[in-house]
Amino acid sequence: MGKLKKVERQSNLEAHLEEDPFLTDDQLAKIFDVSIQTIRLDRLELNIPELRTRVQHVAREGADKIRALSVQDVVGEIIDIELNDNAISLFIIESGHVFEKNEIARGHFLFAQANSLCVALIDEPLALTSKAEVDFKRPVMLNDKVIAKAKVISMDKNRAQIEVESKVNGKVIFTGKFEMYYKDEDGAE
Repeated sequence: MGKLKKVERQSNLEAHLEEDPFLTDDQLAKIFDVSIQTIRLDRLELNIPELRTRVQHVAREGADKIRALSVQDVVGEIIDIELNDNAISLFIIESGHVFEKNEIARGHFLFAQANSLCVALIDEPLALTSKAEVDFKRPVMLNDKVIAKAKVISMDKNRAQIEVESKVNGKVIFTGKFEMYYKDEDGAE
């Protein structure tokens, strides 16, 4: 994308963030071929908060719906959730999530993101993982943004089948099939 005039750039910036609210200032600077400082100034003028604030705002909205666990127990941030149907979470890989030697994310964090998303998705006070079949497709690196999407395939009696697909930059890095056991408030199954 060639250099745009300020008004055009700001308009396009808003459109890009509407399409993908998880774009970093660095990624936006590369898209628009400007400095990170220019992007930050554009965001300030447009009253667009920085990435973490945008994510936290969206996460707070989804957290109010969750029944089976507290929002602090979710690995990553719930971005969108339709109970008993589908959910999306974002997990940013930080230094405590990677192997020191090669900065590759530890697999149990990717599993935990997917697993906690499945638990959060069930609209009952008790939801536990009874079985999981997972496949790690490619390595995830320090500072990567992992977007996990979970979809309920079936729910009958006290079992739910949920599929999860996690991506980094649009590339699949993890898939999983989870069987969840759940109970309602009366203890009925």
